[in-house]
Amino acid sequence: MLEVLLCSLFTILPDYLFRKYRQGKTWGKEITFFTMWYELRWGISACTILAISLVTLIFYYHPSTTNATPMFRTVSIIPEKSGRVQHVFVENHQQIKAGTALFNMYDESQVAAIDTAKAQILQVEAEFVTAYAQHAVAISLVERDKSAYQRSLHEYDRKKTLASKGGNIISESEVEKMADTVAIKKASLSASLANQALAQGALDTILPAKKVSAIEKLNTALVEQGKRTIYAHIDGELQQFALQQGDFVNPMFRSAGIIVPSSGKASGKEAVQAGFNQLTANVIKVGTFAEITCMSKPFTIIPMKVAHVQSVIASGQIRTVETLLDIRERARPGTLTVRLVPLYEGGLDGVIPGTKCIANVYSYHHELINSGTLSTTEVIYFHMVDAVGVVHAIILRMQALVLPVKGLVFSSN
Repeated sequence: MLEVLLCSLFTILPDYLFRKYRQGKTWGKEITFFTMWYELRWGISACTILAISLVTLIFYYHPSTTNATPMFRTVSIIPEKSGRVQHVFVENHQQIKAGTALFNMYDESQVAAIDTAKAQILQVEAEFVTAYAQHAVAISLVERDKSAYQRSLHEYDRKKTLASKGGNIISESEVEKMADTVAIKKASLSASLANQALAQGALDTILPAKKVSAIEKLNTALVEQGKRTIYAHIDGELQQFALQQGDFVNPMFRSAGIIVPSSGKASGKEAVQAGFNQLTANVIKVGTFAEITCMSKPFTIIPMKVAHVQSVIASGQIRTVETLLDIRERARPGTLTVRLVPLYEGGLDGVIPGTKCIANVYSYHHELINSGTLSTTEVIYFHMVDAVGVVHAIILRMQALVLPVKGLVFSSN
Protein backbone atom coordinates (compact mmCIF):
# COMPACT_ATOMS: atom_id res chain seq x y z
CA MET A 1 0.00 0.00 0.00
CA LEU A 2 2.79 2.43 0.83
CA GLU A 3 4.44 1.70 -2.50
CA VAL A 4 1.19 2.38 -4.38
CA LEU A 5 0.61 5.65 -2.50
CA LEU A 6 4.18 6.73 -3.18
CA CYS A 7 3.96 5.88 -6.86
CA SER A 8 0.60 7.63 -7.22
CA LEU A 9 2.22 10.92 -6.23
CA PHE A 10 4.35 10.76 -9.38
CA THR A 11 1.78 9.27 -11.77
CA ILE A 12 -1.93 9.58 -10.91
CA LEU A 13 -1.66 12.98 -9.18
CA PRO A 14 0.16 14.71 -12.10
CA ASP A 15 -2.31 13.12 -14.55
CA TYR A 16 -5.22 14.44 -12.51
CA LEU A 17 -3.69 17.91 -12.24
CA PHE A 18 -3.14 17.96 -16.00
CA ARG A 19 -6.76 16.98 -16.62
CA LYS A 20 -8.06 19.61 -14.21
CA TYR A 21 -5.91 22.66 -14.95
CA ARG A 22 -4.96 22.04 -18.57
CA GLN A 23 -8.12 20.38 -19.92
CA GLY A 24 -10.53 21.93 -17.46
CA LYS A 25 -12.01 18.63 -16.30
CA THR A 26 -13.11 18.55 -12.68
CA TRP A 27 -13.96 15.80 -10.22
CA GLY A 28 -17.66 15.10 -10.05
CA LYS A 29 -18.41 16.25 -13.61
CA GLU A 30 -16.10 14.93 -16.33
CA ILE A 31 -14.14 12.81 -13.86
CA THR A 32 -16.28 10.45 -11.79
CA PHE A 33 -15.84 7.05 -10.25
CA PHE A 34 -17.06 5.47 -13.47
CA THR A 35 -15.00 7.61 -15.89
CA MET A 36 -11.74 8.01 -14.01
CA TRP A 37 -10.50 4.63 -15.30
CA TYR A 38 -10.55 6.14 -18.76
CA GLU A 39 -9.68 9.75 -17.92
CA LEU A 40 -6.72 8.80 -15.70
CA ARG A 41 -5.71 5.73 -17.68
CA TRP A 42 -2.18 6.99 -18.30
CA GLY A 43 -1.59 7.81 -14.65
CA ILE A 44 -3.17 4.57 -13.41
CA SER A 45 -1.21 2.46 -15.90
CA ALA A 46 2.04 4.24 -15.04
CA CYS A 47 1.26 3.89 -11.32
CA THR A 48 0.68 0.16 -11.71
CA ILE A 49 3.91 -0.35 -13.64
CA LEU A 50 5.91 1.86 -11.28
CA ALA A 51 4.41 0.26 -8.16
CA ILE A 52 5.17 -3.26 -9.39
CA SER A 53 8.72 -2.21 -10.31
CA LEU A 54 9.23 -0.49 -6.97
CA VAL A 55 7.86 -3.44 -4.98
CA THR A 56 10.11 -5.80 -6.94
CA LEU A 57 13.10 -3.51 -6.36
CA ILE A 58 12.41 -3.21 -2.65
CA PHE A 59 11.82 -6.92 -2.07
CA TYR A 60 14.93 -7.83 -4.05
CA TYR A 61 17.41 -5.41 -2.50
CA HIS A 62 15.73 -5.22 0.92
CA PRO A 63 14.22 -8.69 1.43
CA SER A 64 11.75 -9.44 4.16
CA THR A 65 10.52 -12.68 5.70
CA THR A 66 8.09 -13.85 8.34
CA ASN A 67 10.00 -17.12 8.68
CA ALA A 68 12.42 -16.00 11.39
CA THR A 69 12.92 -17.67 14.76
CA PRO A 70 15.63 -17.73 17.43
CA MET A 71 16.04 -21.49 17.32
CA PHE A 72 17.44 -23.42 20.27
CA ARG A 73 18.79 -26.91 20.71
CA THR A 74 17.65 -29.47 23.25
CA VAL A 75 19.84 -32.17 24.77
CA SER A 76 18.27 -35.55 25.47
CA ILE A 77 18.99 -37.21 28.79
CA ILE A 78 19.93 -40.74 27.72
CA PRO A 79 22.07 -43.16 29.75
CA GLU A 80 24.64 -45.32 28.01
CA LYS A 81 22.96 -48.48 29.29
CA SER A 82 19.42 -49.34 30.21
CA GLY A 83 18.38 -49.87 33.78
CA ARG A 84 15.77 -49.28 36.45
CA VAL A 85 15.75 -45.96 38.29
CA GLN A 86 16.82 -46.18 41.92
CA HIS A 87 17.00 -42.51 43.01
CA VAL A 88 15.91 -39.22 41.38
CA PHE A 89 17.85 -36.15 42.56
CA VAL A 90 16.16 -33.31 40.62
CA GLU A 91 12.69 -32.17 39.59
CA ASN A 92 11.10 -31.15 36.33
CA HIS A 93 11.59 -27.47 35.28
CA GLN A 94 14.54 -27.18 37.65
CA GLN A 95 17.53 -25.04 36.66
CA ILE A 96 20.64 -27.21 36.74
CA LYS A 97 24.37 -26.73 36.29
CA ALA A 98 26.82 -28.91 34.42
CA GLY A 99 27.83 -31.82 36.65
CA THR A 100 24.55 -31.98 38.57
CA ALA A 101 23.49 -35.56 39.35
CA LEU A 102 20.08 -36.21 37.82
CA PHE A 103 19.29 -39.82 38.75
CA ASN A 104 20.93 -43.20 39.18
CA MET A 105 20.03 -46.73 38.24
CA TYR A 106 20.52 -49.97 40.15
CA ASP A 107 22.10 -53.04 38.57
CA GLU A 108 22.79 -56.16 40.63
CA SER A 109 25.13 -57.57 37.98
CA GLN A 110 27.32 -54.46 38.27
CA VAL A 111 27.55 -54.82 42.03
CA ALA A 112 28.49 -58.48 41.54
CA ALA A 113 31.19 -57.48 39.03
CA ILE A 114 32.71 -55.08 41.56
CA ASP A 115 32.67 -57.73 44.31
CA THR A 116 34.27 -60.24 41.92
CA ALA A 117 37.02 -57.78 40.98
CA LYS A 118 37.74 -57.03 44.65
CA ALA A 119 37.89 -60.78 45.41
CA GLN A 120 40.38 -61.25 42.57
CA ILE A 121 42.62 -58.57 44.04
CA LEU A 122 42.51 -60.25 47.45
CA GLN A 123 43.27 -63.59 45.80
CA VAL A 124 46.31 -62.15 44.02
CA GLU A 125 47.56 -60.61 47.29
CA ALA A 126 47.21 -64.02 48.94
CA GLU A 127 49.15 -65.55 46.05
CA PHE A 128 51.91 -63.02 46.73
CA VAL A 129 52.24 -64.37 50.30
CA THR A 130 52.41 -67.93 48.99
CA ALA A 131 54.89 -66.92 46.29
CA TYR A 132 57.21 -65.25 48.82
CA ALA A 133 57.16 -68.43 50.90
CA GLN A 134 57.85 -70.57 47.83
CA HIS A 135 60.67 -68.25 46.85
CA ALA A 136 62.22 -68.61 50.31
CA VAL A 137 61.91 -72.40 50.06
CA ALA A 138 63.51 -72.31 46.60
CA ILE A 139 66.43 -70.28 47.96
CA SER A 140 66.91 -72.79 50.78
CA LEU A 141 66.85 -75.71 48.33
CA VAL A 142 69.43 -73.95 46.17
CA GLU A 143 71.73 -73.51 49.16
CA ARG A 144 71.23 -77.14 50.16
CA ASP A 145 71.85 -78.51 46.68
CA LYS A 146 74.80 -76.16 46.19
CA SER A 147 76.41 -77.50 49.41
CA ALA A 148 75.68 -81.09 48.42
CA TYR A 149 77.17 -80.49 45.01
CA GLN A 150 80.31 -78.92 46.45
CA ARG A 151 80.75 -81.81 48.91
CA SER A 152 80.29 -84.42 46.20
CA LEU A 153 82.68 -82.54 43.92
CA HIS A 154 85.37 -82.39 46.61
CA GLU A 155 84.86 -86.10 47.35
CA TYR A 156 85.14 -86.88 43.66
CA ASP A 157 88.36 -84.88 43.35
CA ARG A 158 89.83 -86.59 46.44
CA LYS A 159 89.03 -90.11 45.23
CA LYS A 160 90.22 -89.33 41.75
CA THR A 161 93.54 -88.09 43.15
CA LEU A 162 93.97 -91.20 45.25
CA ALA A 163 93.11 -93.44 42.32
CA SER A 164 95.73 -91.72 40.21
CA LYS A 165 98.45 -92.52 42.77
CA GLY A 166 97.87 -96.25 42.35
CA GLY A 167 98.21 -98.83 45.08
CA ASN A 168 94.66 -99.95 44.67
CA ILE A 169 93.56 -97.48 47.38
CA ILE A 170 90.45 -96.43 45.41
CA SER A 171 89.01 -98.59 42.68
CA GLU A 172 87.97 -97.16 39.34
CA SER A 173 84.40 -98.21 39.93
CA GLU A 174 84.20 -96.03 43.05
CA VAL A 175 85.57 -93.06 41.11
CA GLU A 176 82.99 -93.58 38.35
CA LYS A 177 80.25 -93.97 40.93
CA MET A 178 81.34 -90.71 42.58
CA ALA A 179 81.33 -89.00 39.17
CA ASP A 180 77.72 -90.09 38.70
CA THR A 181 76.90 -88.69 42.13
CA VAL A 182 78.45 -85.33 41.19
CA ALA A 183 76.37 -85.24 38.01
CA ILE A 184 73.21 -86.01 39.98
CA LYS A 185 73.99 -83.29 42.54
CA LYS A 186 74.71 -80.82 39.74
CA ALA A 187 71.40 -81.64 38.06
CA SER A 188 69.62 -81.26 41.37
CA LEU A 189 71.29 -77.85 41.82
CA SER A 190 70.20 -76.80 38.33
CA ALA A 191 66.63 -77.83 39.13
CA SER A 192 66.74 -75.84 42.37
CA LEU A 193 68.07 -72.80 40.54
CA ALA A 194 65.29 -73.15 37.96
CA ASN A 195 62.69 -73.35 40.72
CA GLN A 196 64.20 -70.24 42.30
CA ALA A 197 64.06 -68.40 38.97
CA LEU A 198 60.45 -69.54 38.52
CA ALA A 199 59.51 -68.30 41.98
CA GLN A 200 61.35 -65.02 41.34
CA GLY A 201 59.57 -64.65 37.99
CA ALA A 202 56.21 -65.16 39.64
CA LEU A 203 57.03 -62.40 42.13
CA ASP A 204 58.47 -60.00 39.55
CA THR A 205 56.20 -60.54 36.54
CA ILE A 206 53.28 -62.95 36.78
CA LEU A 207 51.69 -61.88 40.05
CA PRO A 208 52.15 -58.10 39.47
CA ALA A 209 50.54 -58.51 36.04
CA LYS A 210 47.66 -60.46 37.58
CA LYS A 211 47.23 -57.75 40.21
CA VAL A 212 47.24 -54.98 37.61
CA SER A 213 44.68 -56.93 35.58
CA ALA A 214 42.49 -57.39 38.66
CA ILE A 215 42.78 -53.69 39.50
CA GLU A 216 41.86 -52.77 35.92
CA LYS A 217 38.82 -55.02 36.14
CA LEU A 218 37.83 -53.30 39.38
CA ASN A 219 38.34 -49.85 37.84
CA THR A 220 36.30 -50.88 34.81
CA ALA A 221 33.53 -52.17 37.04
CA LEU A 222 33.61 -48.91 39.05
CA VAL A 223 33.46 -46.87 35.83
CA GLU A 224 30.50 -48.91 34.65
CA GLN A 225 28.89 -48.38 38.03
CA GLY A 226 29.57 -44.64 37.69
CA LYS A 227 27.67 -44.65 34.42
CA ARG A 228 24.64 -45.70 36.40
CA THR A 229 24.54 -42.18 37.82
CA ILE A 230 23.51 -39.74 35.09
CA TYR A 231 24.91 -36.19 35.24
CA ALA A 232 24.05 -33.03 33.35
CA HIS A 233 26.75 -31.97 30.90
CA ILE A 234 25.44 -28.43 30.28
CA ASP A 235 23.70 -25.65 32.16
CA GLY A 236 20.01 -25.45 31.43
CA GLU A 237 16.43 -26.17 32.43
CA LEU A 238 14.90 -29.62 32.74
CA GLN A 239 11.87 -30.27 30.58
CA GLN A 240 9.64 -33.36 30.28
CA PHE A 241 11.53 -34.91 33.18
CA ALA A 242 9.00 -37.11 34.97
CA LEU A 243 11.09 -40.02 36.23
CA GLN A 244 10.09 -41.92 39.35
CA GLN A 245 11.78 -44.63 41.34
CA GLY A 246 11.28 -47.94 39.58
CA ASP A 247 10.94 -46.51 36.04
CA PHE A 248 12.89 -48.35 33.37
CA VAL A 249 15.09 -46.20 31.11
CA ASN A 250 16.30 -47.52 27.77
CA PRO A 251 18.76 -45.55 25.59
CA MET A 252 17.15 -46.92 22.42
CA PHE A 253 13.47 -46.37 23.12
CA ARG A 254 12.95 -44.03 26.05
CA SER A 255 14.89 -40.99 27.22
CA ALA A 256 14.62 -39.63 30.72
CA GLY A 257 13.85 -36.07 29.57
CA ILE A 258 15.51 -33.13 27.85
CA ILE A 259 17.66 -30.18 28.87
CA VAL A 260 17.08 -26.77 27.31
CA PRO A 261 20.44 -24.92 27.37
CA SER A 262 20.38 -21.63 29.24
CA SER A 263 23.44 -20.15 27.55
CA GLY A 264 25.74 -20.69 24.60
CA LYS A 265 25.20 -20.80 20.85
CA ALA A 266 22.53 -23.50 21.15
CA SER A 267 20.37 -21.58 23.62
CA GLY A 268 18.56 -19.43 21.02
CA LYS A 269 19.55 -16.27 22.90
CA GLU A 270 22.46 -15.30 20.68
CA ALA A 271 21.11 -15.48 17.13
CA VAL A 272 18.01 -15.69 14.94
CA GLN A 273 17.63 -18.06 12.00
CA ALA A 274 15.67 -16.62 9.08
CA GLY A 275 14.59 -18.10 5.76
CA PHE A 276 14.57 -15.71 2.75
CA ASN A 277 13.57 -16.17 -0.87
CA GLN A 278 16.24 -17.81 -3.01
CA LEU A 279 16.23 -14.83 -5.38
CA THR A 280 17.95 -12.75 -2.70
CA ALA A 281 20.98 -15.05 -2.51
CA ASN A 282 23.16 -12.53 -4.39
CA VAL A 283 22.02 -9.63 -2.18
CA ILE A 284 22.28 -11.00 1.36
CA LYS A 285 25.92 -11.10 2.39
CA VAL A 286 27.73 -11.53 5.67
CA GLY A 287 27.76 -8.17 7.45
CA THR A 288 24.53 -6.90 5.86
CA PHE A 289 22.40 -4.93 8.33
CA ALA A 290 18.95 -6.18 9.33
CA GLU A 291 16.06 -5.58 11.73
CA ILE A 292 13.60 -7.90 13.41
CA THR A 293 10.47 -7.66 15.52
CA CYS A 294 9.20 -10.63 17.56
CA MET A 295 5.88 -11.60 19.09
CA SER A 296 7.40 -12.29 22.51
CA LYS A 297 8.77 -8.72 22.61
CA PRO A 298 6.11 -6.58 20.89
CA PHE A 299 6.48 -2.98 19.77
CA THR A 300 10.25 -3.41 19.62
CA ILE A 301 12.60 -3.21 16.64
CA ILE A 302 15.88 -5.03 17.22
CA PRO A 303 18.88 -4.08 15.01
CA MET A 304 20.70 -7.12 13.67
CA LYS A 305 23.35 -8.06 11.14
CA VAL A 306 23.96 -11.11 8.99
CA ALA A 307 26.54 -13.43 10.57
CA HIS A 308 26.26 -16.41 8.24
CA VAL A 309 24.54 -17.38 5.01
CA GLN A 310 23.99 -21.09 4.46
CA SER A 311 25.77 -22.17 1.30
CA VAL A 312 23.11 -24.72 0.30
CA ILE A 313 19.32 -24.89 0.09
CA ALA A 314 17.87 -27.53 2.41
CA SER A 315 15.28 -28.70 -0.12
CA GLY A 316 18.03 -30.00 -2.39
CA GLN A 317 19.51 -32.52 0.02
CA ILE A 318 19.31 -36.20 -0.86
CA ARG A 319 20.36 -39.44 0.74
CA THR A 320 20.38 -43.04 -0.36
CA VAL A 321 16.99 -44.72 0.04
CA GLU A 322 15.27 -47.70 -1.48
CA THR A 323 13.29 -45.58 -3.96
CA LEU A 324 14.49 -43.25 -6.69
CA LEU A 325 14.17 -39.53 -6.12
CA ASP A 326 11.27 -37.84 -7.90
CA ILE A 327 12.06 -34.14 -8.38
CA ARG A 328 8.34 -33.36 -8.54
CA GLU A 329 8.15 -34.17 -4.85
CA ARG A 330 10.63 -31.35 -4.28
CA ALA A 331 8.67 -28.86 -6.38
CA ARG A 332 8.31 -26.42 -3.48
CA PRO A 333 11.43 -24.23 -3.43
CA GLY A 334 13.38 -24.05 -0.23
CA THR A 335 14.51 -20.89 1.51
CA LEU A 336 17.91 -19.31 1.93
CA THR A 337 18.81 -19.85 5.58
CA VAL A 338 20.50 -16.85 7.19
CA ARG A 339 21.85 -16.45 10.71
CA LEU A 340 21.27 -13.01 12.24
CA VAL A 341 23.05 -11.79 15.37
CA PRO A 342 22.27 -8.66 17.43
CA LEU A 343 24.08 -5.53 16.36
CA TYR A 344 24.44 -4.52 20.00
CA GLU A 345 25.16 -6.62 23.07
CA GLY A 346 22.03 -7.82 24.82
CA GLY A 347 19.88 -7.12 21.78
CA LEU A 348 17.90 -10.34 22.20
CA ASP A 349 17.28 -9.88 25.92
CA GLY A 350 13.62 -10.51 26.58
CA VAL A 351 13.12 -12.46 23.35
CA ILE A 352 11.96 -15.99 24.15
CA PRO A 353 13.77 -18.68 22.10
CA GLY A 354 11.45 -20.23 19.53
CA THR A 355 9.26 -17.14 19.19
CA LYS A 356 7.82 -15.96 15.87
CA CYS A 357 9.71 -13.04 14.30
CA ILE A 358 9.62 -10.85 11.20
CA ALA A 359 12.97 -9.92 9.68
CA ASN A 360 14.12 -7.31 7.18
CA VAL A 361 17.55 -7.16 5.57
CA TYR A 362 18.77 -3.88 4.06
CA SER A 363 21.25 -3.59 1.21
CA TYR A 364 23.89 -0.90 1.68
CA HIS A 365 25.93 0.30 -1.32
CA HIS A 366 27.76 3.26 0.22
CA GLU A 367 31.21 1.74 -0.25
CA LEU A 368 30.41 0.70 -3.83
CA ILE A 369 29.16 4.20 -4.66
CA ASN A 370 32.30 5.82 -3.20
CA SER A 371 34.61 3.39 -4.98
CA GLY A 372 34.51 5.46 -8.17
CA THR A 373 33.98 2.43 -10.39
CA LEU A 374 30.33 3.19 -11.20
CA SER A 375 28.89 5.38 -13.89
CA THR A 376 26.63 8.32 -13.07
CA THR A 377 23.54 6.29 -13.94
CA GLU A 378 24.66 3.44 -11.69
CA VAL A 379 25.41 5.84 -8.84
CA ILE A 380 21.92 7.35 -9.10
CA TYR A 381 20.40 3.85 -9.30
CA PHE A 382 22.15 2.55 -6.17
CA HIS A 383 21.36 5.79 -4.31
CA MET A 384 17.71 5.16 -5.16
CA VAL A 385 18.01 1.50 -4.08
CA ASP A 386 19.40 2.49 -0.68
CA ALA A 387 16.78 5.21 -0.27
CA VAL A 388 13.76 2.99 -0.91
CA GLY A 389 14.89 0.75 1.95
CA VAL A 390 13.15 3.21 4.24
CA VAL A 391 9.84 1.93 2.85
CA HIS A 392 10.51 -1.54 4.20
CA ALA A 393 11.69 -0.05 7.49
CA ILE A 394 8.36 1.80 7.79
CA ILE A 395 6.45 -1.37 6.90
CA LEU A 396 8.34 -3.34 9.56
CA ARG A 397 7.42 -0.75 12.18
CA MET A 398 3.79 -0.89 11.10
CA GLN A 399 3.96 -4.70 11.38
CA ALA A 400 5.42 -4.32 14.88
CA LEU A 401 2.38 -2.23 15.82
CA VAL A 402 -0.15 -4.54 14.18
CA LEU A 403 1.48 -7.84 15.25
CA PRO A 404 -0.01 -7.96 18.78
CA VAL A 405 -3.46 -7.02 17.48
CA LYS A 406 -3.24 -9.62 14.72
CA GLY A 407 -2.05 -12.29 17.13
CA LEU A 408 -4.56 -11.56 19.88
CA VAL A 409 -7.68 -10.49 18.00
CA PHE A 410 -7.60 -11.93 14.50
CA SER A 411 -5.81 -15.19 15.23
CA SER A 412 -7.76 -18.37 15.95
CA ASN A 413 -4.98 -19.75 18.19
